[in-house]
Order: sequence, then structure tokens, then C-alpha cells
Amino acid sequence: MTTTTAADEGLATQRAISEQIEKIHADARAGETQPRLRFPPYRSSLLRHPTKDLRHADPEGAELLAPVFGRSDVDPLESDLTIQTGGDPIGERIRVRGRVVDGDGRPVRGQLVEIWQANAAGRYVHKRDQHPAPVDPHFTGVGRCLTDSDGCYSFTTIRPGPYPWRNHHNAWRPAHIHFSLFGTDFTQRMITQMYFPGDPLFALDPIYQSITDPRARERLLATYDHNLSEHEWLLGYRWDIVLTGSHATPIEDGDHA
Repeated sequence: MTTTTAADEGLATQRAISEQIEKIHADARAGETQPRLRFPPYRSSLLRHPTKDLRHADPEGAELLAPVFGRSDVDPLESDLTIQTGGDPIGERIRVRGRVVDGDGRPVRGQLVEIWQANAAGRYVHKRDQHPAPVDPHFTGVGRCLTDSDGCYSFTTIRPGPYPWRNHHNAWRPAHIHFSLFGTDFTQRMITQMYFPGDPLFALDPIYQSITDPRARERLLATYDHNLSEHEWLLGYRWDIVLTGSHATPIEDGDHA
């Protein structure tokens, strides 16, 4: 969610970043399926990755200051990001649907799933996002829902656009949707990103490439599902989330752009 300015002329080139990525991947050990905490091509990870051992937190104490929600607090309409006051958002209307399961394939029921994303022009509704792309007055880019009895979630939204960020010169993030999932309390949270198939920016993106295992990276890609598409209305994508086990969905270890 960062802008590109004339001051970026002193930043590393894409060629230098790509060479770093290639070298790290060549030296990576097999089966490294989660993003690296310290990934030099992703420059800010050097400054903000955790450097100390984890400490146990008191879940009850944390919940005294955390938000509280229940089924009555999450309206079904919150899963449709295209419903806005005053008009329709601009862009390609899509549906994203999938299941949340554990490592044994069992559905995770009643899971709070939240998403946030840029609009079709690659712009977030956020004061720190000032790059010269239009803000859509009819699109906030946030939604949430609860998984059903089979662990399924569903969102109707607009396909986001790519956007520039100041990691290096001419750096662009592939189009993506951020996902947040909560477990049984607010100390159990997973944050990840869902990408769209065939994006030409994948090979150039240090955040996506911080997962050195190519098969693990592919688990972040949604698949087009024609059965989810609606005639003259929207296109459908399917993306399942696995919380644990050898096929777990890669998660973020920090605040990614």
C-alpha cells in the first residue's frame, strides 16, 4: 500500500532483485513451504521480521482488549463487497468461494473470515495509499463472513488491480486479496494472500517469491471455476484454505503490502 515517487530513482533495479531471488531459490532447502521471515529481496523484511523467541500469551487476558463477535454480529450482506450506497463499483465482478479445512480435511465451522483488497485500479481506501490511481467511491474493499457447517465461505467482490510499491524501482504487486482467519480466540489468527492464475508479475514479486517451494507458492493461487460464474453477471474463482499439515496454506509472518 505504498506509493512510487521520483525519489525511487536510487532504489535497486528489478534485475538486481530478480537475481537475488534466483540465488536464494537455488540455495533453498527442500520442503520450505512458509514465507521466509528474513528475505533480502523483500527489503523491509530485514527491519521488521521477529528477532526474539515467541512468548506465551494469556488468551483470556488478550480477549479483555480484543473485539467480540458472534453469529448475530456478522451480517450475511457483509460478504458482498459490491453492495454500496449510491452506485455500483467499477471493475470485473467476481465470486471467490472455498472451504476452510484442517490438516485431515475436516471442515472448520463458524470460522470468521475477513478480506481486504485494492480496487480495480489498484488503489486502497487508505490515507497512506497516495499513488495516482482513482479511488472508487462505491468500493471500500473490505468484507467478512462466517464459514458454514461444511467449512465453506463465499465473497462477491471486484477483481483487484496490481499496484506499485517502493521495494525497488518499478516494483508492482500482483493482483491479490488479503485473507484473515480467526481460530477459537483472538490470539489465533492467520493472515495470507490469494492470487489469480496467470499473473505476469509473479516472477518479479519478492513477497510471493519469499516462499521458496514452488508447490507451496501454487497453493496461494485461486482457480477459475466456471460453475461459480453467473451468466452476464460475474466470474467465479475457487480457493480452499488448509490450516495445518503438509498441505497448509502459506501464511504471512508480518504486515505485507
